[in-house]
This record gives sequence, C-alpha cells and structure tokens, in this order.
Amino acid sequence: MSGLSSLAIADVQRYRQQAVSLLLYQTVLESPLCQAFLGLLDALCSEENDACLRAYGHWFRTIAQQQQTWGDHLVQQVLRNENPFSLQAQTQPVETLPPALLEAAQQDLARLQQLYQCSEAQLARWVQTVCQLPQLPTPWSLEPAPPAPPLSQADDWSAAIADLATYYRQHGTGLLGEYRALGWQDGHLVGIPNPDPIRLGQLAAYDSPRQTLIQNTEFLLAGYPALHVLLYGSRGSGKSSLVKALLNQYGDQGLRLIEVPKAALVHLPQIVDPLRYRPQKFIVFVDDLSFEEDDDAFKALKVVLEGSLTARPQNVVVYATSNRRHLVREFFADRPAPRDADDLQAWDTVQEKLSFSDRFGLTLTFEAADQPTYLKIVHHLAAQAELTLDPSDLEARALQWATRHNGRSGRSARQFIDFLRADLAATGV
Repeated sequence: MSGLSSLAIADVQRYRQQAVSLLLYQTVLESPLCQAFLGLLDALCSEENDACLRAYGHWFRTIAQQQQTWGDHLVQQVLRNENPFSLQAQTQPVETLPPALLEAAQQDLARLQQLYQCSEAQLARWVQTVCQLPQLPTPWSLEPAPPAPPLSQADDWSAAIADLATYYRQHGTGLLGEYRALGWQDGHLVGIPNPDPIRLGQLAAYDSPRQTLIQNTEFLLAGYPALHVLLYGSRGSGKSSLVKALLNQYGDQGLRLIEVPKAALVHLPQIVDPLRYRPQKFIVFVDDLSFEEDDDAFKALKVVLEGSLTARPQNVVVYATSNRRHLVREFFADRPAPRDADDLQAWDTVQEKLSFSDRFGLTLTFEAADQPTYLKIVHHLAAQAELTLDPSDLEARALQWATRHNGRSGRSARQFIDFLRADLAATGV
C-alpha cells in the first residue's frame, strides 16, 4: 500500500483541523452528511483500506440520500445555524455587535469555506490512492442548486459577514429559518415540511371576515399592534383554510404559523415566550377550540391572551377557530336561580365562562352557507379546476351533492369539485 503522499495527508489533516477549530459554528457539522464527511477524513488519515472503503460507502450513501452537493449542503447548514452571532445579528445592527463575536464569526466562516472547497472528486481520488484501487470509486455528482446568497456568491465568506447578518434577519435561523409552518409535539417545536398549499385566491365568499383577518395580519407584519382573533362559525366554512392561506401569502415576509393542538395549550406560555426575541412574526393557530369546566388549557390561553406580569410579545398573535361562540361549555345547571343564596358568586362564574371569547380582540363570524353562497363557492372552485360543465348542470349536480352528503358549505363544495374532477377524468368527459 503506497498510501497518500505527504502533501495529500497534510491537506486531509488541514481539513480536519479546520473542522475542530470552529468557535461559533460547531453545530454546523452535526448533520449526518457532515459527520460522514468527517468520518471519511479520519479514515483517510488512518490509511486503512477497509476503514476507508467503509467510510466512503457511508459518505456516498448519505449524500445520495440528501440529493445535494457537498457545497450546497454546507452552505445550507451555515445559513440555518443558530449560534450567538446568528441570533444576535437578527435583533441588532452588525456594527453594534461585540468585536470579538464578529472576529470569531469571520474566522469560522473562513474555515468553513475551506471545507466547502473540498470536492467530491477529490475525496474519491484520495480513497483510490489509499486503497490502491484500479478504478476511481464513483464520485458523487449532481447539478448544483442555484447559488444561495450571500455565501455561494462570495469569493471570501469572511468578508460577507454583513450580508450574512442581513440574511439572518430576513429569514431566521434554525427551525424558523428552515420551516414556515411548525407544530408543537412532545414538548418542543417541530417543522412541518409540507404545509397545506391553500392560497387566498382559492377561497370564495365570506369577503368581510377574510378582509378583516388579512388586514390584522398585515398590521402584525408591519409591526403595528395586532389583535388576537377568534374565527367562529359553522363547520366547513373555511375558517382553518383561511388561516393556513395567510402563511402561503405572507411567509416570504417573515410570517410563521405555529399549530398548537388543544391538548398542548397548557404549554402555550412556554411556546410563546421565546418567540418575542425573534424578528419573525408568529400566528399561534389553535383549531376547533373549546373547553370543559376547570380545563387547565383555559387558564394557559388566558395568560397569553391577556398577559401577566410579563409583557405580551408584540410579534405573536393567537388565531383560533371554533364552532362555538362561547368557548367554555355551559350547562343550565350552572345558571343560578334568583332565590339561591350564592346568587352573586354563581353569576360571576357564568359571566367568566361567557366572556372568555371576548378576550380575543376580534371575533369574525362565518355564517352557514345559504344556497346562493354555496353555489358561488362551487362556481369559483370549478373555474379554478378549469371545468367546462354547463353552469346549470354544474349547479344541479352541486345541489344534489349537498343534499346527499354534508349539506351546503365550503368544505362540501371542495369535496364535490374534487369528486367531479375525478369522475369526469375517469369517464373521459
């Protein structure tokens, strides 16, 4: 075994040294692909055939699963990384950051650029040399993605630190940089990689509540005081779809949607408080909201809606949907008779329950769809689906669908159009 030349060994060791010398961006190299890269460098330095071949196989399989080039992956990791520099750069001008922090960030960027310049072909050549292979092992090759500014377009990453700080402010870091839609599971936020693609233009009817919600959301994005909103109305009227469509309309302006199930509302203060330090704007989305008596989630939501000794984050609003106007279930037994000795206290309890929805600054009502509204939605969806059915035939089928299925609503209209598209395609009409 001839092994690597002393010059090549020096190159491999230099890459390893760059990786272990990072001060702020260490977690960049914690991804499976970066760990496979570092493992391959270690194996090359050992100059053991079996170790090198296994490490190269692991590296190749991992990068093939990622469907990225090594350089694209490393840039992506840097742009999403959360560290003292990337977090502080989101809330402060870069010129006001501590000089030592800027110097450490620039040194790390220079070291990461060295790793970026280690090509897939070079790794394959090193493995061939160490293992004395008659044929070059297949190098990973993929058409690179369009350059991701500000790093891929910079000759010197350390000189692009101001542009990188601007990127962090505009796009965020960590999960909030990678995902626009998130959920709360098992005590922490998780990204939702494929959120509902519904767009505002796909929704019909309910123009007044839709425009009010859009206006309130634009206030939030502009940094003005925005109100918590309760979207109340009949099932299938498109309340949830409207909230989801806001993300697709304004996600590129820094809007993030965090869906919190009712069972997790007890964690709401824990979810909301860290968001106050982020430049993004957040809608905490609670779907199908209602409470039972003495529900702990009721108390947690009150804290977020009304605040406590801690000021309410100005970049967070709660948008909740419900089929109930009064969110806390009330029983006739709860209502005291005038003769009861505890009359005042009992009515206080009733009023507490009935007034909870008033804690939302806006309550938007979505009334049950009458026949003209239902048919308006059907025609809107049919036009988007490019159905050429005669209007009278379309309406007759739509009314028949509503009678036989779930009644007149936006949801029924969507289900009808989806079924009709499939039926017409299957019959070749």
